[in-house]
Amino acid sequence: MNWKSEIAAAAERIKGHVQVTPVIETRGFGLDFPLEMKLEHMQHTGSFKARGAFNTLLSCDVPSAGVVAASGGNHGAAAAFAARALGLPAKIFVPEMAGPSKIALIEGIGADLTVVPGEYANALQQARAHEAATGAMQIHAYDAPATVAGQGTCFAEWEAQGLQADTVLIAVGGGGLIAGALAWLQGARKVVAVEPETSCALNAALRAGAPVDVQVSGIAANALGARRIGEICFGLAQGITSVLVPDEAIATAQRALWQERRLLVEPAGATALAALMCGAYRPEPGEKVAVLICGGNIAPDPFAG
Repeated sequence: MNWKSEIAAAAERIKGHVQVTPVIETRGFGLDFPLEMKLEHMQHTGSFKARGAFNTLLSCDVPSAGVVAASGGNHGAAAAFAARALGLPAKIFVPEMAGPSKIALIEGIGADLTVVPGEYANALQQARAHEAATGAMQIHAYDAPATVAGQGTCFAEWEAQGLQADTVLIAVGGGGLIAGALAWLQGARKVVAVEPETSCALNAALRAGAPVDVQVSGIAANALGARRIGEICFGLAQGITSVLVPDEAIATAQRALWQERRLLVEPAGATALAALMCGAYRPEPGEKVAVLICGGNIAPDPFAG
């Protein structure tokens, strides 16, 4: 697949449907070097996921049964938002671990929502059953070419905004976002995968030499808690740097983003920064570093009600 052309086409396709999110240059966070940050938590529904959802729906004929998606929360909200914007029915399945804040977000968009006991894999199983029974079109959260191409538009956009970094740190769940980065950047910049120690599907796959099932838990599990890395991501991620961070480091980075820059983000959104703050990734002298802030759906929502 020519990923560059697919992502360029996706960028044209979704133009006007998604936000161009800002980039800042900053110092602080206990670091002795400057950072670039792309604030993708300011995207529609609070995460980068709207890009893949809109690209999927705009690149094919959607059946009359509408769309179905399984999600830890952010993807479900994005799929529901994109479907509503395009006048399509949407059925969303989320696990209980999505939490009340993300569940309320999806309900507020107006999708038909089912909350499933357990974790993301359980929600995906029910979404696939709904797809088989109704003919609805599945919008996969991360392991589909249209999803990956949509997420790749984030990095095409960032480069057009003047990305200077040698290295970009990206939080990883199922792998759609980092797959989009790898598909677009194609070695032009170093990409570092950052995962929680307790939800590390990509790191486990790279160590095993193939995607494997992992147990998922921890403060970022409702966004980064994929049980198995996507096949597309695994294929693109060979040879990349993969680091793990503890929950305590994620919480510290989340708090620092608010205290130092008044950026209110969910744990997943702080995970890439956590790798720098706790030393899981140490740049070389002179290495220019950037982090993607991927999600802002904090729980509990401080303004709910």
